[in-house]
Amino acid sequence: MSEDPLVLGTRDVRGVVTLTLNRPNAFNALSEGLIEVLQRELDLLAVDESVRAVVVAAAGKAFCAGHDLKEMRAAPELGYYERLFAQCGRMMMTIQKLPVPVIARVQGIATAAGCQLVAMCDLAVAVREARFAVSGINAGLFCSTPSVALSRNVPRKLAFEMLVTGDFIGADEARARGLVNRVVDADRLDAELEVLVASIVAKPRISIARGKALFYRQLEQGIDAAYADAQATMACNMMDEAALEGVQAFIEKRPPRWDGR
Repeated sequence: MSEDPLVLGTRDVRGVVTLTLNRPNAFNALSEGLIEVLQRELDLLAVDESVRAVVVAAAGKAFCAGHDLKEMRAAPELGYYERLFAQCGRMMMTIQKLPVPVIARVQGIATAAGCQLVAMCDLAVAVREARFAVSGINAGLFCSTPSVALSRNVPRKLAFEMLVTGDFIGADEARARGLVNRVVDADRLDAELEVLVASIVAKPRISIARGKALFYRQLEQGIDAAYADAQATMACNMMDEAALEGVQAFIEKRPPRWDGR
């Protein structure tokens, strides 16, 4: 495999792109270089209308062990840490703002900012052996930035327990708590991922893009504002050719013709 910290997989004919974290000897820790190249690739994907879904994968035994602590410890300056966490936060938010679903393919441990990365992806499929933790507290560093993503996936008392103990949870427990969608045996990981991807790319891109943006906006709003936003979004969605075709197909009791949409 390439020595680049991120491997950009070949885009398949459906527009599914795989980004592979490629620092296996460092457990795919998020170095400044890896965050920078992830940001660059995500920015390019955000404006590419041929993209239908993005898979975040990883090489080696670990999915991602969080920030590169050796790199961080080498520059103990407040300004440096502020820039680093702002850089990482921007990259994480770019995942959420991408107009297509982003799926974490979790084949190993995901800790600290690695657990945050899983939580920031829209969907996650994990092998049964995967484990998850926000373990910074074990080194005296409360996982403050991962807590933002974690608390938006996991009920608050369960999230806080993970944050103050640093304890690992298994994949089945992660699914029960809402951190991942599906858990499978290792030899079924790619097959299960394909089932999820195929279901997504069979739907109109514009409908998913509108829906994803609304989904995250309304979570941060009060219920009245959320309904107002959702109603306006649904009305606009109904005017899209994809929705008009889908409704007409339902009326005519035939499959919708969404080719190229």
